Amino acid sequence: MNIGKTALGIDIGGTKIYAASVNENGEILTPPIKYATPKSVEEIKKTLSGIIENQGKGASIVALATAGAVNNENTKILSSTANMVQGYSEIDFQSLSPKLPVFVENDANCAAWAEHSVGAAKGVNHSITLTLGTGVGGGIIINNKLLKGKSGAAGEMHFKMSIERKRPCTCGTFDCFEAYASGRGLVLTYKDILNRDLTTYQIIENAKNNDAGCILALDIWQRHIADGLIGLNDIFDTEIVVLSGSMAEFVDVEYVQSLVNREIVTTPTLVKHASAGNFSGLIGTSLLALSKI
Repeated sequence: MNIGKTALGIDIGGTKIYAASVNENGEILTPPIKYATPKSVEEIKKTLSGIIENQGKGASIVALATAGAVNNENTKILSSTANMVQGYSEIDFQSLSPKLPVFVENDANCAAWAEHSVGAAKGVNHSITLTLGTGVGGGIIINNKLLKGKSGAAGEMHFKMSIERKRPCTCGTFDCFEAYASGRGLVLTYKDILNRDLTTYQIIENAKNNDAGCILALDIWQRHIADGLIGLNDIFDTEIVVLSGSMAEFVDVEYVQSLVNREIVTTPTLVKHASAGNFSGLIGTSLLALSKI
């Protein structure tokens, strides 16, 4: 059977790395192999080189999904990332693959492309995908094209939600959307209400057990998400917003959709959970890379 061109997709996270072969239809052809993310740049390079050498046989290209903004040439990371070791953004990824070309893209952009190609936003021309986790990532599709901006950094979710300078953000400033819509944002919202510290997990579990403070924190957190989506939709006039990531499952998408459509000045939009699966980063980067060759 002719499976056409394939990519070796590698999704690099702060704690784990996944690698698998992906075809032009976005199908994962080999079981994704999990590696622990090393704690030094040299060990990361060694691990990636080994993955490419061992799993790259038969592939046409190596496709990397990574934290951090990536340049428009898809060759390097433009800025350091809080969840990666110091010096990670300086890695010359092409040097790790002597035989195959290497394509690099931001992991949230990759998730957005996977949702656009095979997931919840398939068949839609204009979409935004948000990855809600410890932080918040974003990918924006306009006219079936990934919005990259002048340098490659478009889609960063660090627009301001307040001028109070109350919540420090991972980007070094204050009160960004990420500081409200992330899992950490939920924790800070709960602390604002009761001046107590609980973990994200504790807030979720307590809310299930009818804890009034945790239920209120979850509601305000979802309203913060809706506020951000109102602004994004008024700017980009999207058909759908897809919510992915570990925190997305705790969002009542119908509720958030109703809040958004109540206030946007554009035509109504949809809010849905992601459907491309846990390996959307692998799929998205592979499809983007294969489209380049």
